[in-house]
Amino acid sequence: MASANQPSLEQFETARETVAAIAIQTPMLESHWLSELTGQSVWFKCENLQRTGAYKLRGAYNLMSQLSPAEKAKGVVAASAGNHAQGVALAAQVLGIKATIFMPVGASLPKYQATLGYGANVVLTGAIFDETLAAARDFTEQTGAVFVPPFDDMRIITGQGTVGLEILEQLDDVENVLVCLGGGGLTAGVVSAVKQKAKTLGKQVNVYAVQAEQAASWPNALAAGKPVESEIHPTIADGIAVAKPGAVPFEIVRELVDGVFTVTEDEIAQAMLAVLERSKLLVEAGGVVGVAAVMSGKVKLTGKTAIILSGGNIDPLLLQRVIRHGLAASDRYTNISVMLPDRPGQLVKTAEAVAAAQANVVEVLHTRHGNGLQISEVELNLSVETRGKDHRDEVMKSLEAAGLNPRLHED
Repeated sequence: MASANQPSLEQFETARETVAAIAIQTPMLESHWLSELTGQSVWFKCENLQRTGAYKLRGAYNLMSQLSPAEKAKGVVAASAGNHAQGVALAAQVLGIKATIFMPVGASLPKYQATLGYGANVVLTGAIFDETLAAARDFTEQTGAVFVPPFDDMRIITGQGTVGLEILEQLDDVENVLVCLGGGGLTAGVVSAVKQKAKTLGKQVNVYAVQAEQAASWPNALAAGKPVESEIHPTIADGIAVAKPGAVPFEIVRELVDGVFTVTEDEIAQAMLAVLERSKLLVEAGGVVGVAAVMSGKVKLTGKTAIILSGGNIDPLLLQRVIRHGLAASDRYTNISVMLPDRPGQLVKTAEAVAAAQANVVEVLHTRHGNGLQISEVELNLSVETRGKDHRDEVMKSLEAAGLNPRLHED
């Protein structure tokens, strides 16, 4: 039986039947390249292929389907910059409920348009999310509409936990599950559902959670023994950047999760790029942190492992930056600065040295106006495509052998 602070297995199974009306059973795909890298069998639970592009739809629909007719008539309200907004909007559309979604003024255009496309009334307000959330709360008090939180509600947690039930059905010999950790709704739901279901099957499944290092609020909260607010820094994994864990999921995560890990921005970017290139799957930064933890060696597991790819919604402009950052972090895109005397033939000399190392120049910036330049000097900034660290070092040695003085330029 479940303890008092978590849903029962029966509630998870009921939620599974409920959300089946709107959410698809996303595929479980083996990652052959990651299995080869780790020497273990690794599989992806592809919630990035879910309707609306993320798992959030499950919890939103589970909560909203339980509203009374009077509550449904008053409508629902949510505050979100992305996946939760779209999940609430589509759930409301299917249930015939009016939805008002508050989004920050700087919300990405694709997410804004998608939320509108699901029929919600979208209000852009607030320069930061706290202001957006405050506006949504005010609207709720004024109208009597039902506020749908992103993670701090047992009905939300129960809906998200249906991901865990599907994993056990699709991969019955799974031994480990990795899940991203933000406010805690998905992690709490998955770990509770998986642990309870596995017990009925007479087996044990370990569940590990992963956060972005730049926004790692859970280690502080777990150390304090209660949800506390932590300072978070800008991260590409904005979907899981939560300063204070949810009070409702906190006890479940603290009691049941087998370990919490953090990954760096470079590790996240490399994982996004690897999953895109090797698995042909577009996964947002917050959704790929489990892969980053495995690739970086921070999580070393034995046995069959399922990694939840929680979402695939990413702004194309951000994706462009992340790909470039991932290439740079993998030493496949190198920026090199070379100071040259301002006379004919120097650009050709540099290009020949790069070509001698069998590298490809992607972009060149030639300037006479950089800080610290002498009147007789120019600065050449090269963006070079390389095959990894060893090849990058070969390019640098080739430039030095040509009598040049190159330096790596941090992107």
